Amino acid sequence: MIIEEITLYHLSLPFVSPFRFSHGELKSHDCLIVAVKSDGLTGWGECPVFPNPCYTYETLKTASHILTDFLIPQILGKNLTSPSHCFAFWGNIRGHNMAKAGVECALWDLFAKSENLPLYKLLGGKRQRIPVGVSISLQDSLSGLLEVVESYLSMGYRRVKLKISPDFCLLPLQTIRHRYPNLLLMADANCTFTLDDINLFLALEELNLLMIEQPFAYNDILDHAKLQSLIKTPVCLDESINSPHDTRIAILLQAARAINLKVSRVGGITNALAIHHLCQEAGIKLWCGGMLESGIGRAINLHIASLPNFVFPADISASSRYFAQDIITQPFVLNSDDSTIDVPQGIGIGVEVDWDCFSRFVVSQQTFS
Repeated sequence: MIIEEITLYHLSLPFVSPFRFSHGELKSHDCLIVAVKSDGLTGWGECPVFPNPCYTYETLKTASHILTDFLIPQILGKNLTSPSHCFAFWGNIRGHNMAKAGVECALWDLFAKSENLPLYKLLGGKRQRIPVGVSISLQDSLSGLLEVVESYLSMGYRRVKLKISPDFCLLPLQTIRHRYPNLLLMADANCTFTLDDINLFLALEELNLLMIEQPFAYNDILDHAKLQSLIKTPVCLDESINSPHDTRIAILLQAARAINLKVSRVGGITNALAIHHLCQEAGIKLWCGGMLESGIGRAINLHIASLPNFVFPADISASSRYFAQDIITQPFVLNSDDSTIDVPQGIGIGVEVDWDCFSRFVVSQQTFS
């Protein structure tokens, strides 16, 4: 398949409400959307980088630079035999996983369309409905927190993930657990704690949490292994897992019992598949995380989450959770009867771009042909 044209869009989609986490606050989803064309077909991908290097070292500006000056030129006009073939042309480019994922996911969409298949079938996925939960950002008060939790439970969500920080942790989680003793509840620390906080983690043992996500620094798999040896609550790695190699290290050190697998963080679907198989063999349970994506990235996440070792509810909420208007014609909705979202059944990623809406959110675009 000869890559004939690639268009890179910078979009800014306003959130329905600001999303607060331990490193700051986001009022809009600024992302890069990639459209790859070949033989009359278009494949779509999303690079959901943040404006600041708070989650990874990549930012909107660095990803745009890497895409326009390196990744796109090196595959433009090339004849690719598979989506993963792009890595043969990117061997001299270190890191920049999110930038790579934006293009690589678009290639998977393109190849699935050329095979006239939904992406999940090309990947070997099984489920057509994905169990999902909701992620709740830091709140100003405990009463406000309970109101937010109640609102999402009333919508049909059955799993809640709470963002925590050193100033917003034990008491908020205790408050939720006291009100909802049987709720699937987990905590996401975003690298804000250390082993010096071991007494806090021991106190959290009483709350029957589904897991504690990434409590320590992104590059500190050793301390996560130490923590997991001291507590019964499953430790989940997120920012620490950026490749199959990182996954092998975590498995060897027994650093976690769960991994939050984000396609964009690990460099695309090819690496996500490799990590899925490694974890399946090792008995490490997966769940699909989110990066506040638009409908394009959300669709990709649903397809990858259809694989058999994704056993925990995903962070793939309904489109309306984040956006008053999404950029696809049929935004994702929650099946409130079982807290699931349907995997799109159309060919490729199975969604169509709403061009009227899309064009309103375009900040800039550049076409390479």
